[in-house]
Amino acid sequence: MNPLKRLGRRRASVLSLLAVAALVTPGTAAGASGTVRASTLGAQAAQSGRYFGTAVAAGKLGDGAYAPILDREFNAITPENEMKWDTTEPSRGSFNFGPADQIVGHAAAHGQRMRGHTLVWHSQLPGWVSSIGDANTLRNVMRNHITTEMNHFKGKIYAWDVVNEAFADGGSGQHRSSVFQNLLGDGFIEDAFRTARSADPAAKLCYNDYNIENWSDAKTQGVYRMVRDFKARGVPIDCVGFQSHFGTGGPPASFQTTLSNFAALGVDVQITELDIAQAPSTAYANTVRACLNVSRCTGITTWGIRDSDSWRSGDNPLLFDRNGNKKPAYQAVLSALGGTAAARRTDAPSPRSTAALPSSFSWNSSGALIAPKPDATHSIAGIKDPTVVHYNGKYHVFASTASSSGYNLVYLSFTDWSQAGSATHHYLDRTAIGTGYRAAPQVFYYAPQKLWYLVYQTGNASYSTNPDISNPNGWSAPRNFYASMPDVVRQNIGNGYWVDMWVICDSANCYLFSSDDNGHLYRSQTTVGQFPNGFTNTVIAAQDSNRYALFEASNVYKVQGANQYLLLVEAIGSDGRRYFRSWTTSSLAGSWTPLAASENNPFARASNVAFPSGGWTRDISHGEMIRAGYDQTLTIPACRLQYLYQGKDPNASGNYDNLPWRLGLLTQTNSTC
Repeated sequence: MNPLKRLGRRRASVLSLLAVAALVTPGTAAGASGTVRASTLGAQAAQSGRYFGTAVAAGKLGDGAYAPILDREFNAITPENEMKWDTTEPSRGSFNFGPADQIVGHAAAHGQRMRGHTLVWHSQLPGWVSSIGDANTLRNVMRNHITTEMNHFKGKIYAWDVVNEAFADGGSGQHRSSVFQNLLGDGFIEDAFRTARSADPAAKLCYNDYNIENWSDAKTQGVYRMVRDFKARGVPIDCVGFQSHFGTGGPPASFQTTLSNFAALGVDVQITELDIAQAPSTAYANTVRACLNVSRCTGITTWGIRDSDSWRSGDNPLLFDRNGNKKPAYQAVLSALGGTAAARRTDAPSPRSTAALPSSFSWNSSGALIAPKPDATHSIAGIKDPTVVHYNGKYHVFASTASSSGYNLVYLSFTDWSQAGSATHHYLDRTAIGTGYRAAPQVFYYAPQKLWYLVYQTGNASYSTNPDISNPNGWSAPRNFYASMPDVVRQNIGNGYWVDMWVICDSANCYLFSSDDNGHLYRSQTTVGQFPNGFTNTVIAAQDSNRYALFEASNVYKVQGANQYLLLVEAIGSDGRRYFRSWTTSSLAGSWTPLAASENNPFARASNVAFPSGGWTRDISHGEMIRAGYDQTLTIPACRLQYLYQGKDPNASGNYDNLPWRLGLLTQTNSTC
């Protein structure tokens, strides 16, 4: 982020976007061979393109034992009760999404896929719905409920349980009695699915039920006939959920056959609420293998994390005991997923890497979420260069404040993006960080020291530390990573500016990347033990003969569950607008391979971003990915990426320092997993 650059000099002709010629440090391996064996359930499931999730209660996200297991082990979440009708619409037309928003926000921050559960169910209905006696009223109420809830979460839910448990137990194979069945008849399920498709065309629409795992059962056959009929008539249905609440014997012998037969109808199948009495290892392993043996079995969800979290806690049916310890069934599941199988080579990209990082990207953008909040002592034109982590139930955002009088930093926090615009702005020039030029922050928790680091530019590469990210007054005075500008930067910077410092660590080393507005990306390194001291061996990590094609605002991330890092660099297009190019590597000290790295195939540019709320910017400029964690590894989710960025009114012009930058959020819409 360079506050002094003048934009009027840009050429209008098409810029030649050359492949980056990367300089690899001598003696450094460009990659590492080894295994693609993961040590957690979600990461290992992702190797085959699946998810391994769990049911979550919003009230437990603050539990110091619960949340760490959730975020370590699971890459998908189903709200246990927070999306059910009695919570979301307790009285007609009065919606409450607060508890569900908390879970959805947590999932977004940790790169976890969201399943929506459930829109239409005969149970946990508020009394006002159960007491409706008129068919037209109920039909309108059902449609409104589906539409309102799905619109609220649009773009955030991978799959919805649209209708839950509509079939009767026993030998009839028919629908159960319910207010929906009794007033609307058999057609209520079709009506619900058609309404859901209209509300969110991108979400997968599922029918979910229990006791449909045994192929010969009348209930299973009833659901099968319905799905077959829906597919034949074009009724929108994408998946069938098998709750799989098993006794100690585990799944029936025909379980895999059942999954296969439903999949053959052209729907995905998912194990949605798995728990097995007394958690026998063999029963759990057999359940997992049945899913893995059916290509359209896309994921598994356990109904809770620890035995104490289970709705049938007396049966101790889950993978973690009441103290959060892994039970023998955990290892059986991990092994069945492939986590303890014989080592496999990584000569080719893993399925997860391929799925997570496609060769092209598309996005939806929010409107402008965060705008400047000037006060009596801060005349601010733009808020820009954001960095963000999700920690302890909140998003913590740091950004540059820009005006003709200079640059400094601001901090704000909130629990949900809907609150971002109203969050209090804490100006860090009032803290030990001080006044003067401070810009382009990056924040992370350095776990070895149990300290938060705020990295920023001051003309040098500087940092402050804080034991408590939520205390804006806790930051230390600025310190510098370097005694002075490294020689290699000085020799190559030309008429550019040394900007946008970025730190990322692997298990052994920490790396400091920076840009120069002149077509160069620099890299220094030190050991994890020496950090923040000892940054030496500064080299040109990547360069381009066209300075605008490799301009500034580099981001580097570890891709969750893959031997892969992602580099983003801001470029200036032939139209003078800002956008991002991307590259990947298997080693932070290695060379970079172009991914989506041209104007015609950008990582993120106005041309591949949709603006459902209205096109408020044509620039996709300096920002940061929403990470899967908050530590120094800068790990991002493997798919369904989100990027907090700066944009501005397309008609704004004039002095760069006075441009009206605002912050918005991109959400990936072409995720392949």
